[in-house]
Amino acid sequence: MRRRDFIQLSGLGMSALLGGSVPVLGNTVSVHQLLEPRADAALKKKLADVALNAAKSKGATYADVRIGRYLQQFVFTREMKVQNITNAESYGVGIRVIANGTWGFSATSDVRPEAIAKCAETAVAIAKANSRIQKEPVDLAPQKGVGEVAWKTPLKKNAFEVPVQEKIDLLMKVNGEAMKNGAGFVTSNLFFINEQKYFASTDGSYIDQDIHRIWPTFTVTAVDRQAGKFKTRDALSSPMGMGYEYLDGLAGDKIPGPNGLISYRNSYDMVEDATVAAKQAKEKLSAKSIQPGKYDLVLDPNHLGLTIHESVGHATELDRVLGYEANYAGTSFATLDKWKSKNFNYGSKLVNIVADKTQPLTLGTVAYDDEGVPGKEWDLIKDGILVNYQATRDQVKILGGTESNGCSYADNWDSIQFQRMPNVSLKPSPEKRSVSDMIKGVDKGIYILGRGSYSIDQQRYNFQFGGQVYYEIKNGQIVGMLDDVAYQSNTQEFWNSCAQLCDKDDYRTFGSFFDGKGQPSQVSAVSHGCPTTRFNGVNVINTGRKI
Repeated sequence: MRRRDFIQLSGLGMSALLGGSVPVLGNTVSVHQLLEPRADAALKKKLADVALNAAKSKGATYADVRIGRYLQQFVFTREMKVQNITNAESYGVGIRVIANGTWGFSATSDVRPEAIAKCAETAVAIAKANSRIQKEPVDLAPQKGVGEVAWKTPLKKNAFEVPVQEKIDLLMKVNGEAMKNGAGFVTSNLFFINEQKYFASTDGSYIDQDIHRIWPTFTVTAVDRQAGKFKTRDALSSPMGMGYEYLDGLAGDKIPGPNGLISYRNSYDMVEDATVAAKQAKEKLSAKSIQPGKYDLVLDPNHLGLTIHESVGHATELDRVLGYEANYAGTSFATLDKWKSKNFNYGSKLVNIVADKTQPLTLGTVAYDDEGVPGKEWDLIKDGILVNYQATRDQVKILGGTESNGCSYADNWDSIQFQRMPNVSLKPSPEKRSVSDMIKGVDKGIYILGRGSYSIDQQRYNFQFGGQVYYEIKNGQIVGMLDDVAYQSNTQEFWNSCAQLCDKDDYRTFGSFFDGKGQPSQVSAVSHGCPTTRFNGVNVINTGRKI
């Protein structure tokens, strides 16, 4: 189907809907209510069967139901004050069906059996209404039912069970240490999310999953009042698929870097990072402004993860490639003809990028996606060549495949699932190589850490990225801090300039906790793993230069 037809028929389909709009829920609750259980798996199975049977009785050839409870706790502070604490719960049922070869969807917050049955009937009615303008029937890749199964994020400390006062005390310590070490202002936040999802389908799957995510973060600001300048440094944490144990700051998860720099893997010392951040923000006030030109870049995983996300992750989403996902951040240059050629050089031969839903402790890892497809790993770019995309059950036939990649996700029970990014990661070098080893081989370069400002065009091709801190490399040594740095390139040129990768001992993950896509917009969370990586001859501009 052409994109123009897709957009036109989508609009016609909306006018054919038989019901009103579904309300979006997000109720404020107490801390104690976050810990109170809802329905157990046995009750959810009974409710799911009500939905499936009602859908089939009205003519659905396929149906799936998601019974979801979504919990959030966010804590916000500034300097020595708590700004806000939010506790929220959303609970309801989303039902998706195929009738007359067409999708239909409906959702309800009323979890009584009779309300769920009516919701399923509405989904079928919507599908039949849409079928009047459907040109091709939905063709799902087969998926064998898995029966009754359960999976949980492996937790050591459930963040929702940790007293709020303990969380406040941590953030007050973070802010206090930052202020002691030169920060004029500091904000710090804790984000905790728990998705309790029950998925059932007419394929014969009954899947109960309990998914946890965490993100501690801050921004410190140093001020030079005489010069009227300020500089910031954000946390070098990564959102993770973990519990509160991520904040243990274990010594074994600290990775020492050049010039006393510290990076973190699977646990995070928030106080330590804030202390260093305040000192670095002060140092940035007097750092040398970059001289524009070509440089070899040494990119830390906490920085490179965002570049992977924007230039590879979004670019290899099949709906974006096909033009179905365009209004929210554009389409993709990585079109099907490039994939079909089997020789499109996305990057150098060192570039091996995989998609997965299986890496331990990451944001995208689950046992099953929101179509009941088991998590797995597959190649997107192999030895620099584009070899695959991200696809769901109703997309994979376009690629000549018979098995979904497991990329279906909805951010709430009242959102319809669609293709979302899995973890997308750059494999480390099989050769032993540390960050210090890499820097020793650089004559003129910049070492970049942290996520900064960025911009990328509507084809995921031309881009510009900044970071948090920058260090000048001369003749194999770090010689001082730089400022006003951003690099510009295009996706193919950039990845073909990849010249070296560190080994698995340096491999770490970056995360996007609130990644937006779709209309109406949905958010998802996804991780991107990689080692520190070198890119040669990249164009660097001065962002502080005035005309």
